[in-house]
Amino acid sequence: MNRILVFLAAALLALAAAAPPAGAVDASLSRDARRALDSLTATNSAARELRQKAKAVLVFPRMIKAGFLFGGQIGDGVLFEGGKATGYYNSVAASYGLQVGGQTFGYALFFMNSGALDYLKKSSGWEIGSGPSVVVWDQGMGKSFSSTTLTQDVYAFIFNQKGLMAGVGIQGSKITRIDE
Repeated sequence: MNRILVFLAAALLALAAAAPPAGAVDASLSRDARRALDSLTATNSAARELRQKAKAVLVFPRMIKAGFLFGGQIGDGVLFEGGKATGYYNSVAASYGLQVGGQTFGYALFFMNSGALDYLKKSSGWEIGSGPSVVVWDQGMGKSFSSTTLTQDVYAFIFNQKGLMAGVGIQGSKITRIDE
């Protein structure tokens, strides 16, 4: 069990460390995040409606997740305000529960008012949550219930799941601004 946990931690750290120079990341990350958001809103009417009303949208176009009882996920994202990229963020999470597999997916947070956006900027992005998730290859179903999405007028969408991941667990995550 300890070997699996060490392997998962090492794999996530290696992914995080193998990053291109900051300028290249900003341009490609912004492009990928905008494409992911456009794709999500083109295929999901609820996301399309929220995008029109949201103060900001934080898009993580590619999250990487792996787990076997213990799990972790990591990815970088872009905050769009008024259609313009205004910040770059990193999301790291750890989880524990009945889970097994690996997947990549996109993740978008729609901030519906200034208070919700201030919560992201002032709280260092700490989030405590739990939720069931089942992903089979490139089709999946995911639900996210958390302290942020239930109390702060933030709506979360998980999209473009690829891989094989199933489980129910408790997760803690932190979203951190990376361009300061």
